[in-house]
Amino acid sequence: MVILGVETSCDDTCLALLEAKRGKFKTLVNFVSSQAKLHAKYGGVFPSLAKREHQKNLPLLFNKIKEGVSLSKIRLIGVSAGPGLEPCLWTGINFAKNLAQELKLPLVPVNHIEAHILINFLKIKPLERPSFFPAIALIVSGGHTQLILMKKIGGYKILGETRDDAAGECLDKTARILGLEYPGGPAIARIAKEFKKNKIKQAFSLPRPMISQKNYHFSFSGLKTAVLYLVKDLTKGKKKLEKEKIIAISREIQQAVIDVLLTKTIKAAKEFKAKSVIVGGGVSANQELRRQFRKELKKKVPLVRILFPEPKLSTDNALMTALSAYFHQKETITPRKLEAKANLRLK
Repeated sequence: MVILGVETSCDDTCLALLEAKRGKFKTLVNFVSSQAKLHAKYGGVFPSLAKREHQKNLPLLFNKIKEGVSLSKIRLIGVSAGPGLEPCLWTGINFAKNLAQELKLPLVPVNHIEAHILINFLKIKPLERPSFFPAIALIVSGGHTQLILMKKIGGYKILGETRDDAAGECLDKTARILGLEYPGGPAIARIAKEFKKNKIKQAFSLPRPMISQKNYHFSFSGLKTAVLYLVKDLTKGKKKLEKEKIIAISREIQQAVIDVLLTKTIKAAKEFKAKSVIVGGGVSANQELRRQFRKELKKKVPLVRILFPEPKLSTDNALMTALSAYFHQKETITPRKLEAKANLRLK
């Protein structure tokens, strides 16, 4: 079975073809057209601009697919139905609807959050999958930070989520305060690496919001506010921060985010006797986060396995959409009933 995935939930236009055979998967095509440079001057995604770019890019990417693969091989279409930016979601949905009707193919609406979880099973053999459950799934991106108890594929319970800014959103906003480029997460990660490299001795202390609370919720707006006041204090009478201070603050921001995510994830893994921890979302591409998660989980919950997607599959892509459609292939929907759901939640 060959599945076409369509993903336009935010600012990346994505199409992919996934081949599924006896529960094993092979990537045929995985196209991602990033709009990051276009949105950089806004310091975040500008929905109407993103929608326009999706409308332009989807036909271009689909023409590339047609050049290399016969459309007659496609048996199923999966499309992100939410959560996400509604104008962007509708662009991908309308494209998928038209294609499904034209090619007479079944259509599966995909939950974008679940797709970030399931991409971790791309290379896991069918017989091995049950051994990973129950699992604690951590979704950490620009729009979402959630801890989820996963009993099986399709069986979820949200344990906690952000009360305000998501982790990725916090990184974007604090990077902007520091005068770094958008997207902020990769910019802060890159600058933070210079702390040890340049042997910087100056250090700052920032809050770890909600880290000691007994629940599994998150809050990163306080961290953002603390950075804002710190920078205002350090720049009194100055035009801008010295580079060493930017490096030191970037390192502390990154560590504060990692500390909160790691503490809550380990706590959940212990409480629910998880067999694995599954991490997904754009922030999971952060190499320092991956290093510390592997190290601390091995130390504190040694029997728990950890799954990260390939870094390029941590961010939005249509391969995860196609994979999710495979696992939900019996849940097809008629095109006229398919709608965008900006606030769609896991059930």
